[in-house]
Amino acid sequence: MVLNSNGKKPANKNSNKPGERPPAKPGLQARSAAAKILAAVVDKKLPLDGALDHEHGNPAYKALGESDRALVRAILNSALRHLPRIDAAIASLLDSPLPDGARALHHVLVVGAAQILYLDVPDHSAVDLAVEQANNDPRNRRFAKLVNAILRRLGREKEAILASVADVPAMPDWFLARLTKAYGRQAALAISDSQLEPAAIDLTVKADAVGWAERLNGAVLPTGGVRLAAFDGSIPSLEGFEDGAWWVQDAAASIPAKLLGDLTGKRVADLCAAPGGKTAQLILAGGKVTAIDQSENRLKRLRSNLARLGLEAETLVTDLTKFQPEEGFDAILLDAPCSSTGTTRRHPDVLWTKGPEEIEKLAGVQERLLRHALAFLKPDGVIVFSNCSLDPAEGEDVIARVLADVPGIARVPIETASWPGLEQAISPLGDFRTTPVMLPMADGIASGLDGFYAAVLRRVA
Repeated sequence: MVLNSNGKKPANKNSNKPGERPPAKPGLQARSAAAKILAAVVDKKLPLDGALDHEHGNPAYKALGESDRALVRAILNSALRHLPRIDAAIASLLDSPLPDGARALHHVLVVGAAQILYLDVPDHSAVDLAVEQANNDPRNRRFAKLVNAILRRLGREKEAILASVADVPAMPDWFLARLTKAYGRQAALAISDSQLEPAAIDLTVKADAVGWAERLNGAVLPTGGVRLAAFDGSIPSLEGFEDGAWWVQDAAASIPAKLLGDLTGKRVADLCAAPGGKTAQLILAGGKVTAIDQSENRLKRLRSNLARLGLEAETLVTDLTKFQPEEGFDAILLDAPCSSTGTTRRHPDVLWTKGPEEIEKLAGVQERLLRHALAFLKPDGVIVFSNCSLDPAEGEDVIARVLADVPGIARVPIETASWPGLEQAISPLGDFRTTPVMLPMADGIASGLDGFYAAVLRRVA
């Protein structure tokens, strides 16, 4: 031991007072937050967006700086997109499965593996911080050496391990089985693979799609919108945002409102309207729009979005099942609440927070809402029923039951000739059914679109 001139041990400027914990290693808090949020999503079925909300989200996430928050988002998106493959990779390196109740250990391993296998993070950093996480958790401390060994092997054997899990479907078995039943095994696996890449950024423009595509380095879509090339900047910084010339809206999400056609002089209801992208479309189509939602906070967002776009609509906060308008509507858009399984490219938590029971429950809600909405559709009026689910239980099956026993309502088949470039999305019955593997684009522009269902019905009597 080295002593100072007074014969005493020199003071350690990094020492801590009795009872104080040493400062966390740089990056440790971000990894710990990622593991906590992963547990909340996978084990407690809590939505990722809520956990990552800057005001009301997970406390561990809110405590981070912006660069660490970005890292947490990247880790979680990669982990959830590739979770079955990450699980298979980890299992291949274990002599025996992790013990029952070792979920916290599992999440530490997944967070570390996501960085090593799918992110541009130095392997040693991912390994060291995962080991530190294990050592800091009494539940995992005895497994610290295992964490070290597993993650170091993942780094050393990365390419071979990735190749060995490449055929593992990137979605839960329960949902792959439902897709296989609906679309066939090959299509189901293609949809599974499609969610491994983030969704493109699509814009709905008020006018001049060609001009905005040129100005924003994008491409015009068959829907009349614009798809941006690779972009990771700030959307509000783009030309046209402040002027309200366009808004962000996936190509598939823009289809239902377009199915109502020219709405000039018509009284239109947008049910479940927030956040307002479809409302804006209906206004631009000439409709006198009443936007309805049961959440005042969501309608505040809708009003704000419409204000930026320079558009106006009547807004009404109400429970749709209790809505009884004094006058009927010429056109109605019901974009119903659903499982959102068509949006997994942008919301990779969906398949881990939902299940078969949730889909059946939501299908029942959708059917009740549709039957109620039909009651205030004027004679010869048209309603579009839509949602962003890939499951026919929430689309085709709902429409079939309603058409079977609601008198005076008929399907209006959608004409393929009206949708060049999206012909394959129109079903034999004349409904829209998009999947993420549709809409191939030229090099430099991402392909695909959200999974959506839409049907057009008319009151004929």
